[in-house]
Amino acid sequence: MNAMILAAGRGERMRPLTDQCPKALLRVAGQTLLDWQLQRLAAAGVQRVVVNIAWLGEQIRAHLSAHPRDDLEVVISDEHDQALETAGGVIKALPLLGDAPFFLVNADVWCELALSELPTRPEGLGHLVLVDNPSHHPAGDFYLEGDSVRLTGSGAGLTYAGVGCFDPALFRAERPGVAALAPILRRASTRGQLTATHYTGPWTDVGTPARLASLNQQLGGSADPQ
Repeated sequence: MNAMILAAGRGERMRPLTDQCPKALLRVAGQTLLDWQLQRLAAAGVQRVVVNIAWLGEQIRAHLSAHPRDDLEVVISDEHDQALETAGGVIKALPLLGDAPFFLVNADVWCELALSELPTRPEGLGHLVLVDNPSHHPAGDFYLEGDSVRLTGSGAGLTYAGVGCFDPALFRAERPGVAALAPILRRASTRGQLTATHYTGPWTDVGTPARLASLNQQLGGSADPQ
């Protein structure tokens, strides 16, 4: 199975840490976020991982070259000076991902869910991991009806965790260029094409210096994230 790690973003909310270091190379418990994701994907039986790069991408390329893995083939999708956003990056990387469903993981999420627990062939066009709404995103993104993802429902809803398994067909009809993932997921949910797992274990959107410091404190990591 193949997978993609979204690692091209500028990391505006993580500044000043990302002024000189790409967000994917910030460290949690002594290891880069990128390496944590690669480790999790390898444990799930993934064989090829595509990593997209843009902002300070040569640092990511150099890191991967300096730390080769025997258990994974890691391929770069270079977006050069302009990050294509979450969906645009996937659309550009489709030729590298193949025709089968693939895992898609944000580089900047910490999650202890074993990816091997997710379906590798979604019933529709995608299977999402949803989590309880964090304090910085109280409105959530979706609702669950059984295992079907809906845009409306009762209660507080749930938040997309930045982890999922997707059929390439979800992206093939989209135009190349800068594009966000959220609108594509919303359209697919209205067509009944998404299912989800509600994960209630440890999860952090490592999106700001404060959240990164808090996660490192929880895990007993160094206060220095670089």
